[in-house]
Amino acid sequence: MSGAMSWPFLRLYILVLLYFSANAILNVIIPLQGAFLGASSTTIGLIMGAYMFTTMFFRPWAGKIIQKHGPIKILRIILIINGFALILYTLTGLGGYLIARILQGVSTAFFSMALQIGIIDALPEKDRSQGISYYSLFSYIPGIVGPVLALAIWQTGGMDYFTVVLIGIAVCTGIFGYTAKMEKDKEGTQSAADASGQNVSMWESFGQLVKNPLLFRCSVLMLSASVVFGAVTTFIPLYASQISGGNAGVYLMLQAGTVVLARIALRKRIPSDGKWHSPFMMTTMLLLAVAAQCVSFSVTGGMVFFYLGAVLMGIAQAILYPTLTTYLSFVLPQLNRNVLMGLFIATADLGISLGGVIMGPIADLSSYSFMYTICAILGAVMIVFAYERRKAATGTS
Repeated sequence: MSGAMSWPFLRLYILVLLYFSANAILNVIIPLQGAFLGASSTTIGLIMGAYMFTTMFFRPWAGKIIQKHGPIKILRIILIINGFALILYTLTGLGGYLIARILQGVSTAFFSMALQIGIIDALPEKDRSQGISYYSLFSYIPGIVGPVLALAIWQTGGMDYFTVVLIGIAVCTGIFGYTAKMEKDKEGTQSAADASGQNVSMWESFGQLVKNPLLFRCSVLMLSASVVFGAVTTFIPLYASQISGGNAGVYLMLQAGTVVLARIALRKRIPSDGKWHSPFMMTTMLLLAVAAQCVSFSVTGGMVFFYLGAVLMGIAQAILYPTLTTYLSFVLPQLNRNVLMGLFIATADLGISLGGVIMGPIADLSSYSFMYTICAILGAVMIVFAYERRKAATGTS
């Protein structure tokens, strides 16, 4: 095997799988442990949301720091911080969980940027999209097994297993990360150097989130959808107990498995022409809205609607991010494209964070079912938003 599937890159994908395995377990354990300790949905949402909010905050600067010091050096430092955060979960309660989530957020901001920049720098242009696709797929694979493992750990009542698993993940991730190597592709490195020679103010780039109508539209769609994804990740472990025949591990496994399979099956159907395909995006947001409403209705309709919501949510999640990212890669200005793409990804981080922070109080004041109905309404509004922006978003740079 060569290119994106050569052994050095397979090691990186395994590193991605190991790194995100901890999150797949923690996304189930933290809400359950929080409820067991008497925390409200608001408190649990804040703790869970702190992770992606911190990631969002640090991501725009991660690319600049990595470009200056190199991805491998930054990666090794970040894995130490991540290992400390994972160990902290095993030693503390809710207060320590919040600190650990913040540390994990910092780690993930730099980890994801270091891996993606490293892959882009190391691969020739013809293999880069394939390398990034494999990175994305391996980051979702832990979500298939992790939730079931987390529930098994929880149901045994032994948090000693939780400690052993997290420490094991921290050690294995550290070993794989410390021995990772990424050699830069000479042609790609020169292109990056040429591009970096033209400095654009970070604050000017921030302003483009509003001034650039193409970036604004994509960011609003990604932000809104991510609020729904965040609400699912945070509260499904608690909501599943209210569903007849519902199981949080099966739901999260089904959703993550659908994302992986849909990414593979639909990879050639993602528009890649720099044009805004309004019907395609409207259908994607419709899937999201229907998925959220199925989850909401499942408290009455039962587990069939619950698991149907997982499949539809997985399809929408698989389509949305690569579609918007591919579109922006065509229409954003070359001068500061990487920074603007980082800001776009940050809106996804913010949305996932808000899914816990905002939806938690709504669930406390009403119910989880009503909260997911609000998510469905948000998705429905985005259908109209995508259609109205069709003309403004058509064209290539």
